[in-house]
Amino acid sequence: MIICNPLSSMSLKGLEGIIFDCDGVLFDSRDVNIHFYNRIREYFGLGPLSDNEEEFVHMHSVMDSLRYILPPECLDRLDEVRRQINYNELLPYMRMEEGVPDLLDLLRCKGLRIAINTNRTTTMNLLLQMHGLADFFWPVMTAGQVNRPKPHPESMYRILEMWSTSPGKVAFIGDSVVDQSAAGSAGVPFWAYKNQHLNADMLIPDFWTLREFIAGRL
Repeated sequence: MIICNPLSSMSLKGLEGIIFDCDGVLFDSRDVNIHFYNRIREYFGLGPLSDNEEEFVHMHSVMDSLRYILPPECLDRLDEVRRQINYNELLPYMRMEEGVPDLLDLLRCKGLRIAINTNRTTTMNLLLQMHGLADFFWPVMTAGQVNRPKPHPESMYRILEMWSTSPGKVAFIGDSVVDQSAAGSAGVPFWAYKNQHLNADMLIPDFWTLREFIAGRL
């Protein structure tokens, strides 16, 4: 795996676009996710998430996560409990990763397409608007827009189709095995963000380094 470095010789020739995961990549949302799912468990009289459950909900879609952390008999009452949670109160606690706006400005100036492929659902567009990022991304592909969320490659195929491009001409930046699997199944080069344990074409230590790297090659 190549470590992203402005001095490396890795070529970006033919690159047309970059696809970003949201949680753990554009935003540090781990604490917010844990708080959200623990509130749901508390409603049903259950204890806090285990370490394994915390890892699972950080990577998977809402419905997959709820099926994983709740007994089957609780699932019929989900609408009841979710109506009592004000998502707008949680979103401000999501911290945008350093260097994101500057990187996105560069990508747009270089003529690259920029998309999001996330297992978030209804909160994605609101989150982007709150941080002034909504105009950068097209499409914003969420779990609610596909039949099979990541790790299935359906969302990746949808983006490629909307861009009218091929897998080898884009890159997907993610931080989990779910992202790695979605990229691999679609034949899209995978760049790992801050996770050296993934099987990736490149490891990105931070977005400032990635910005320098791209600036020197495109």
